[in-house]
Amino acid sequence: MITLVKATPLDFFEHTYLQVEIGVFCADEIIVAETKRGIELFRVLKTNYDVKKKDIVEPDGKVLRIATEEDIAMDDANGNLAKDAMEFCKQAVEDEQLEMKLVDAKYTLDKKKLIFFFTADARVDFRTLVRTLATEFRTRIELRQIGLREKARFLGGVGPCGLSHCCSSYLGDFTPVSIQMAKNQDLSLTPTKISGACGKLMCCLSYENDYYEEARREMPDVGSRIKTPAGRLEVIGINILDLIVRAKDKENYIHEFTMDELQGEA
Repeated sequence: MITLVKATPLDFFEHTYLQVEIGVFCADEIIVAETKRGIELFRVLKTNYDVKKKDIVEPDGKVLRIATEEDIAMDDANGNLAKDAMEFCKQAVEDEQLEMKLVDAKYTLDKKKLIFFFTADARVDFRTLVRTLATEFRTRIELRQIGLREKARFLGGVGPCGLSHCCSSYLGDFTPVSIQMAKNQDLSLTPTKISGACGKLMCCLSYENDYYEEARREMPDVGSRIKTPAGRLEVIGINILDLIVRAKDKENYIHEFTMDELQGEA
């Protein structure tokens, strides 16, 4: 058994699983942890819990201690330095005419590493850029390419529902989303209607997909003829959310039935 806490970095939302060797850490507590990126501050999302080793591949890092006021002040100061580094890097990218877009910059707590996050449509040869940055900032440089969904997570924002983006507020791992999910829900397939700020299909399309798939299997197909309280009629439409079937008779009169009414006729 190993003991973990679930946490997120302070500057963007990402589920991170950290191993605990000693101590108990409460939700919303700020902790110092070491990950593959280096030493960072995290906010605890879920307090200590035990997991069997066979049920987890490998923790993302380990908890070092509870953060002090000095740690938090240092992290704030590093954030200001990272903003300056971001501006320098943008100019360097422009000077070298590289096809990449910078998203964010971040120092580790001990300033032993400076990480730049960027997006690009193809692979980028940034070896010269790394040397320029290392010479300027005198620390280890890491350039990390991220996807469009991760970019939206970094930048945050408000979705068409009026709430903060799921990816930047609570969503952990990105799950696959397909156009079939939109079809299952009878949504408009206009790209602007079903795409998020990242330009990809909205993550929320998957939230209730299991329900819609199950309901669709129980409902008749459009065009089929079914037995109803008004006789055998042709199905012309279905409302999956309300479980209502619309059908027409020979005189083209339209009837609406609930699934309970139809199942009573079966």
